[in-house]
Amino acid sequence: MGRRKVEIKRIQDKNCRQVAFCKRRKGLLKKAKELSILCDVDVGVVIISNRGRLHEFASTNSLTGILQRYESHAAAEKEISAEIQDAESKFSSMTTGELLQETERQLEENVDGVTATDLIHLENELLTALVQIRSRKTHLMLESIKGLQEKEKLLLEEKKQLENNMARMKKNRRVNEKSDLPQQRVTLNFL
Repeated sequence: MGRRKVEIKRIQDKNCRQVAFCKRRKGLLKKAKELSILCDVDVGVVIISNRGRLHEFASTNSLTGILQRYESHAAAEKEISAEIQDAESKFSSMTTGELLQETERQLEENVDGVTATDLIHLENELLTALVQIRSRKTHLMLESIKGLQEKEKLLLEEKKQLENNMARMKKNRRVNEKSDLPQQRVTLNFL
């Protein structure tokens, strides 16, 4: 007998909920261990039950080390996203052409005085502009695709209606032809 699909919602019965928690916790920890071994990655799992008990798994010796690495990565990501947002807000009012002209003007003026940090900053600005352009292009293409899909849907509906109308017309012709046959026979009999 196969397994049935479990509906994902809170289990109402307290005992069933506790049993499911224990089984799924063991399964989750087993999968975390398998993932760390198979893929050679650091995995950390923290589970706090509704009774307040802490269950944890760390593929390395220390869960604290994994959490510190996570916090440092999260902080770095926040800094990078803040820098990108600053750059986007600075250049969001400029069009791509204006941005390129401004960049070219700055390079022509200060060719000798350009430092590596200036070039890195310039590269980041250009990458940000490129990301914005690609994002806009993708957005326009998706809108175009969505419009074409809606048009296709309308055309399919219209085709279906026309086919139904043709079927009704054929049916009406057959009915009319059948009803005309007895009248023709009657006229022949009188002749």
